[in-house]
Amino acid sequence: MQDRSRLGLRRRRPPLHPPAERPRRPAWQTGQALGITKAIRVGERDLSQKTLSYVTLRTVARFCHTADATITRHHIPHLRGLEEPCLHEQLAAHIVPFARNAWMDLQHPDDDGAVRFDHDHYLKIWALTQPKIEADFLLLDEAQDTNPVVEQIFLAQRDHAQLVMVGDSAQAIYHWRGAKDVMTGFDGTQLALSRSFRFGPRLAEEANRWLHLADAPIRLTGADTVPTELGPVTRPDAVLCRTNVGAMAQVMDLLSGGHRVALAGGGDSLRALALAARDLKEGRRTTHPELVLFTTWGDLQDYAAHDPAGRDLQPLVDLVDTHGAVAILAAVAHLAPKDQAEVTVSTAHKAKGREWPQVKIADDFTPPPADGPPGDTDPGTARPIDDKEACLAYVAVTRTPGTASTSAACPGSTSIRKESWPVLAHRSDHTGRALGARHLSRCSCADSCAHVRLGSRGRGCGRHLERELAEHLA
Repeated sequence: MQDRSRLGLRRRRPPLHPPAERPRRPAWQTGQALGITKAIRVGERDLSQKTLSYVTLRTVARFCHTADATITRHHIPHLRGLEEPCLHEQLAAHIVPFARNAWMDLQHPDDDGAVRFDHDHYLKIWALTQPKIEADFLLLDEAQDTNPVVEQIFLAQRDHAQLVMVGDSAQAIYHWRGAKDVMTGFDGTQLALSRSFRFGPRLAEEANRWLHLADAPIRLTGADTVPTELGPVTRPDAVLCRTNVGAMAQVMDLLSGGHRVALAGGGDSLRALALAARDLKEGRRTTHPELVLFTTWGDLQDYAAHDPAGRDLQPLVDLVDTHGAVAILAAVAHLAPKDQAEVTVSTAHKAKGREWPQVKIADDFTPPPADGPPGDTDPGTARPIDDKEACLAYVAVTRTPGTASTSAACPGSTSIRKESWPVLAHRSDHTGRALGARHLSRCSCADSCAHVRLGSRGRGCGRHLERELAEHLA
């Protein structure tokens, strides 16, 4: 998710431009340059110099996504195996000084420093200067998944610019990366766009089922003129999964059936998990950030089977135990380019903003209630459906304007584009006094148009949105 590109109608570069990229180097070398030279023990876990280096760099990255002015203990990522508060505090006390050293190193990007200078770094450095964006109005898209650092920059322009947020709170799926739905606290006029012209009533009904489970206030209406089918899909264009592990299982299943398979976003994340599993099975510790604290494969198996915090790793353990890490690596190596594939496998997160004619929903989503009121939990369901899970399923089922597949999670087939955008708009004069807002709607000029336009009488699409906004909000 690139928050930087979503802020503003006119793309304005920060005054600080990134210098020539520093050469890539292993995290342990960066840590060593920062003074991380030895391992420590926290509780019953030994943390190597490599692990400490990874945690330090992740701490800096988390800090860059916040609106905070300095690095503190709450920026330290939580590690599997160190979930207890007292153990996390010990880790934080050790990491914070090194993370602050790393941030100081980044203040001199033209020097040959220890830490590689990245986009998140210059955005944060710019944000700390409290910039003023010289604009009459600003549009923040995907506002339901906004990092606090972008929220801070955006809201700071309120005294001199018209602010408009566009997003769908039911599609807020990046909370785990520190993003938040900034529309919930925005002091503006809320305008709901609930009718879709890109999918039919049957898909709207399926989407509304998940919106109910997510406790979302909005409900969708489909277009009678759009034929959307819900049912089995024998040759899907895409298979959407809840997790990377679920995607890995689908890839292997499709490859074994002789299909040419592409993976949205590439196979790097799956390859990294398989390499980590291979290392652990061969008695070596891994550098994978999720699994760095486990010393053996048996250690990970016990954690997944018996620790409540490790239950989400059980599918990975089962997959590796069934197929073997070598077979998984071979499968990743046989992935096809997108333009040559018969079917694309994707997580719901990576499917955001995309669509396919026929979509199959994988079975690693939590099944919805089979019968009874929508809020009831199916007795056969392994775990209850919380609002975040329901939001992710809602994103998945709305990725097709054609046909969506029957599965344990979503008994139907669908195809759709992003239509249900609740809009929050605030207009103010230079003193911040509220002046009201006008209606925003989707452009219906073509199925492929992804722009926004104003009002119900506009004829052109939102390519001229800046001019139209100026005219309608004047």
